[in-house]
Amino acid sequence: MLLRPNSSIAVIGLNRPEAMNSFSKNLVQKLEDAIGAVEFDKNVRTVIIRSLAPGIFCAGADLKERAKMPVNEVGPFVARLRGMIGKLNTLPFPVIAALDGTAVGGGLELALSCDFRIAANTAKMGVVETRLAIIPGAGGTQKLPRLVGPAKAKELIFTAKVVDGLEAERIGLVNYSVPQNDNQDAAFQRSLNLAREILPNGPVAVKMAKLAIDKGIEVDLASGLAFEGAYYAQTIPTKDRIEGLTAFKERRKPVYTGE
Repeated sequence: MLLRPNSSIAVIGLNRPEAMNSFSKNLVQKLEDAIGAVEFDKNVRTVIIRSLAPGIFCAGADLKERAKMPVNEVGPFVARLRGMIGKLNTLPFPVIAALDGTAVGGGLELALSCDFRIAANTAKMGVVETRLAIIPGAGGTQKLPRLVGPAKAKELIFTAKVVDGLEAERIGLVNYSVPQNDNQDAAFQRSLNLAREILPNGPVAVKMAKLAIDKGIEVDLASGLAFEGAYYAQTIPTKDRIEGLTAFKERRKPVYTGE
């Protein structure tokens, strides 16, 4: 489900409570559609992914559906799921995962593909695939080590350990852990606040900064600095850059249009 708290923030809501928001073929299709809808929407500056079902973010694969799936369909489906989750990495604006409930397996991998993760202190998280004699297949073996380091990632994957929000913040898995509230949406509310902190800034600059960081982190420093220079150059001819300088001179808040 795609919601719009305002014109600049889009919320993708997972709403399959009867199956703990697990990834069925139908849910993957709906997520692909929602991501496609926001990707080219010029009004969107931040996306939040949350669950509309209390106590659960996403339980990963729909194991009941998977058990009935012919062997020759499993690989293509996992590849499709990996592609959908990976698409979040390339969206041209910040993406925030609001973890107000359990995120395990592919559900945590979905969150790992976001730029930020905010969790309720009661939320449970883990890459638990080795319990099923498989490995994380939607980016977990690559993205988790980049967040928490190889040794901690190996511990979490090899043991299938589940951690709460407080431990996740301590090891760097999430940006913030917040006390859960009576409405069971504390992480979502904190995510909205983070989105609102981003909105006043130049959208082209935020997009270029995201690209510079994401591209640069994968290469050596010299190449990363070259990426930075290239993306900085794309901000120079923008109307927003002129607006920022003018607003500073006139001692007022800038009004950015993304141009």
